[in-house]
Amino acid sequence: MANPLKSIFTKKEPIKIGHLVPLSGDYAYYGELEKEGTELAAEVINKKGGINGQNILVVREDDQADADKSVLALSKLIFTDKVQAVIGSISSDALLADTPIAEKNKVVLMSALAGTAKITAGDYTFRIYPSNTQQGEKLAEAALIAGYENAAIIYINNEYGLDLAKSVKGATSRSGIDISIMEGYRAETVDFKEQLARIKEKKPAVIFLLGYPKDIGIILKQAQAEGIAAKFLAPDTFSDPGVVAGARKITEGIVYIMPEEELSDDFINKFKKKYGRTPTVFNGLAYDALNLLALAIGRGGNNGTAIKDELLKMKDYQGATGNITFDEKGNAINRPLKLKTIKEGQPAPYAK
Repeated sequence: MANPLKSIFTKKEPIKIGHLVPLSGDYAYYGELEKEGTELAAEVINKKGGINGQNILVVREDDQADADKSVLALSKLIFTDKVQAVIGSISSDALLADTPIAEKNKVVLMSALAGTAKITAGDYTFRIYPSNTQQGEKLAEAALIAGYENAAIIYINNEYGLDLAKSVKGATSRSGIDISIMEGYRAETVDFKEQLARIKEKKPAVIFLLGYPKDIGIILKQAQAEGIAAKFLAPDTFSDPGVVAGARKITEGIVYIMPEEELSDDFINKFKKKYGRTPTVFNGLAYDALNLLALAIGRGGNNGTAIKDELLKMKDYQGATGNITFDEKGNAINRPLKLKTIKEGQPAPYAK
């Protein structure tokens, strides 16, 4: 005979949500920020009773922001851990490599940080980060505000760099700024002297430096050694503290873009209580990603197709990082960007 008390007090199995995140390697800084944001979100949700009485369990896999590693990690999350929704990856290359797998298996991918404009490759892929198209337009705007008429682009030759370089070139062309030279480099490059020498010959007023944190620091040092007098404009990857710490005075006055950092008071207070410091916008984006998935699961059930459908219905979700509404292709629309600079070794608002 079945014991009725057993069914009453049996604990429900947690709902697993995957997380593809660089916990080691060159991009572990961003991975740690995402980890903190998702940890806090899961804690807050579970204290309120979870998702319809089921706790959230975040299953993390270290993909090192590498496409090959990310594909293997996603396959484990789907086929071994049986997740229906995954946060990640921060890398555009990895996200695009993961998309066909998620699509085939009807599992939702929610990236908090990837900016590729090609995210529309799959119906199950979503992004809450400003696209590379938006970033390119903001960088061109900064060049226009500063009065630069001729420019150069140096970019990492991968999905992220190519996509952003294309966006910058298109936006500057519309603004009347001449791009005299574009130089790409491989991800493993450490000697940029040839590219920089060709750029120097063109005497650009400004150089769009479109790379990853490690590359940016090396390029800045080598540009100084080559006697390049141009100013630099950089994307959000410049925000990694290691860039300023490693390049020191060379970074002074560089202008870069960032997502809007006006976080909600509720999120700031919760984060400070848990971690003892003020959160970054990257913490907030990961926090929002998990909350969005939890809300969709709560409304439609833990099923990839239902989660996708619920996310597409969401309008004006008030997250830690502001208003979030998805278009029909899974892009969060109207996500604001701002310009920042380095002043006396510290990030500061940029004002021309």
